[in-house]
Amino acid sequence: MNAEDALKLARRFIGLPLEKRQVFLAALDKEGVEFSGFPIPQGVEAEDRQALSYAQQRMWFLWQLEPDSGAYNLPGAVRLKGALSLAALEQAFASLVARHETLRTVFQRQADDRLWQVPASVPLEIKQTDFSALPADAREQAVRRAAEQQSMQPFDLSSGPLLRVELLKFDDQEHVLLLTLHHIVSDGWSMNVLIDEFIRCYDAHAAGVSPQLADLPIQYSDYALWQRRWLEAGEQARQLTYWQARLGDEHPVLELPIDHPRPAVPSYRGTRYEFAVEPALAEQLRTTAQQHNITLFMLLLGAFNVLLHRYTGHSDIRVGVPIANRNRAETEGLIGFFVNTQVLRTELDGQTRVDELLRAVKEAALGAQAHQDLPFERLVEALKLERSLSHTPLFQVMYNHQPQVADIASIRTASGLELSMLAWQSRTTQFDLTLDTWEKAGKLHAALTYANDLFDASTVERMARHWTRLLQGMVADSRALIGELPLLEADEFQRLIHDWNPV
Repeated sequence: MNAEDALKLARRFIGLPLEKRQVFLAALDKEGVEFSGFPIPQGVEAEDRQALSYAQQRMWFLWQLEPDSGAYNLPGAVRLKGALSLAALEQAFASLVARHETLRTVFQRQADDRLWQVPASVPLEIKQTDFSALPADAREQAVRRAAEQQSMQPFDLSSGPLLRVELLKFDDQEHVLLLTLHHIVSDGWSMNVLIDEFIRCYDAHAAGVSPQLADLPIQYSDYALWQRRWLEAGEQARQLTYWQARLGDEHPVLELPIDHPRPAVPSYRGTRYEFAVEPALAEQLRTTAQQHNITLFMLLLGAFNVLLHRYTGHSDIRVGVPIANRNRAETEGLIGFFVNTQVLRTELDGQTRVDELLRAVKEAALGAQAHQDLPFERLVEALKLERSLSHTPLFQVMYNHQPQVADIASIRTASGLELSMLAWQSRTTQFDLTLDTWEKAGKLHAALTYANDLFDASTVERMARHWTRLLQGMVADSRALIGELPLLEADEFQRLIHDWNPV
């Protein structure tokens, strides 16, 4: 079947009633044809064309619970060096809003009680703040304060706009651009798309020409419609069967030892603690992963599972793992909420050997990969979990690994601007604890983001040391029992001995 015929079939499929779609999918399955490989058609007219994706529906629900929270804001900050054209900057964002449907969309309840995505009536305005009177040594603190303030400021999903842009001016040659998107219209991948296309649009407008960007094959609403039609026709039931069997009937809350009582309503304020993995250990980890025919992600997750087990005593560990959900060419260049979350469950105890643990983690990861299309929101609904503002359903800790992060400190544009990303420690976080790892320029980096409501900085720094120590133990002996893996550094062990046996 050629691409044109496949597109016609996909368009026809979306227009069929549910019963006929089910028959259609069953017939394809019998022929060994995966419908997920069919293209997503653009602009199909349907009665529910403006309905939200499953992920957006849950985000709307969470926003209604806490409309004054900035927990689901996605912030970014870019330093701009060089002569800046304000007109070109404003035109660049106007081009982006015109290009991406999500940047001009809001969410409103209709008279018949249906929730629709509709065009925003409020245009995007770029806020300008002049910090040129500040002394040089006060600028970084001012940037951090402004970035944190904007990142926590809530959005109104019913009126928008759901992109916020603020330009901080220090002098004619230095500015900082603050960008904040609500998660209902974006994800981490989307921020990269936004910045990449901003550069190209800015350069074009600065040169007095129209941006030359390839047409987007679809918009986010096309994806949302396609996703609903496909999952409703039987794919959701198939994948849900796997997840229900995998996760079981009990869904325990991971009770990490905390420094402060858990509040009934979290503040969602978090802090990110970054640390590096020694190059020699990183190389040992890669070698060990190869020997066990697993990925580095699986090995690092295995050590995180051991850490959580040793800290809590729990034998049933569930960790949330985000996946980009951009495995289709049509979605790669879109700004929208595509990221999905999977729950990787590992059962272990002190008598589990390291190699047994790694096999279990591999099995969980490969099974999840084969059933990655079920939206997390549908899983939560199907399991009928009790809602709680104090912790997230199914898991309370996250792990994310990025195999290759570009080693680019700054980018010089055709118009002469130099751009560099800014980072700050303060974060919003929906989870008790998140471990991030990434590989950059051959080095392995890690960060723990923690809920300020629950943990002190010293506790999380100690967790980082313990995780690193577990990695050392796992690569040293893959047949060791995880209950016997070393957790403490030598100096920490000596301090404990001294505290327990004072002279």
